Amino acid sequence: MRPRDRELAEQLSEGLLSFDKKKHPLPGIRVRASFEAFVEQVLESLHRIKYVSVLRRRNLSNLRAEPASELFDPLKAAALHSRQGQVDEAFWLVFLFVHFGKHKRAGWRLARDVYGALGSGMRWDWARTSADPASFRQWLAANVNTLRGDGIARYFGNHRKYQSLDATSPAGTGATVESYVRWVAPQGTHQLLVQNAQTRGGNDPRRTFDHLYRSMDAVVSFGRMAKFDYLTMLGKLGLAGIEPGSAYLEGATGPLRGARLLLGGSVTAALSAPTLDGWLVQLGTDLNVGMQVLEDSLCNWQKTPGKFVPFRG
Repeated sequence: MRPRDRELAEQLSEGLLSFDKKKHPLPGIRVRASFEAFVEQVLESLHRIKYVSVLRRRNLSNLRAEPASELFDPLKAAALHSRQGQVDEAFWLVFLFVHFGKHKRAGWRLARDVYGALGSGMRWDWARTSADPASFRQWLAANVNTLRGDGIARYFGNHRKYQSLDATSPAGTGATVESYVRWVAPQGTHQLLVQNAQTRGGNDPRRTFDHLYRSMDAVVSFGRMAKFDYLTMLGKLGLAGIEPGSAYLEGATGPLRGARLLLGGSVTAALSAPTLDGWLVQLGTDLNVGMQVLEDSLCNWQKTPGKFVPFRG
């Protein structure tokens, strides 16, 4: 554990012990090794969130937004575009960041080559794609074999490893992109989309998040994890004043297993997602961490609950 984390680790430990004693048992961390591993996962999650907030202020090379460069990074590109007032492009790059993900070996190469149209000199940026999503699907259909088989490693990230690059199938990348455009299009811009959600949510960040989360059912292949990751990243980048009011465990796998282990002592404990979500909201308040931190921590902790293993994609 990093020396600067020790004080925070002590605070988290005290909060967990108090919650276990006064509010609800936490049988999943009664064993010391599991307790320590969970605390370290919470710390790791806090660091990841802090990284994005630091990214917003960090001096970034413009090459981070250039798909022709090996330095291309869609998240850093989103931060750059946001600073420059190109808000729609920033939202779009967050979408690409989530949809393609980062592969352990291939990095951002798939997102880079789709966004940069395989180095053709044009880009599938928001302006071009939203104006004519059918043309994007046509381009993808014409180039999918190159993207898959020209000898260059291009893969979806771990969280999207079952996603298809197909241009024409009902659940492939072509359909996902076109449905995302349709989700935003009625509002005109991403900012107006968020503003309308804020109005419906009474300007409450959590209710606004929930409205957007439910409305994203319209985006093909964006299930519970993709919606949660996309919206929380918008919040972390300052693109939308939103935050999750629960861990959104309905339909989850890893986070739900982790919550059952923590609160029920077993990954198969007979505790429903709504019940667990309610307890996690209270735990998050007591620990003074957001729901994204708990969701992320539980997902990673349940993989090796007796030993801290940092998440690396």
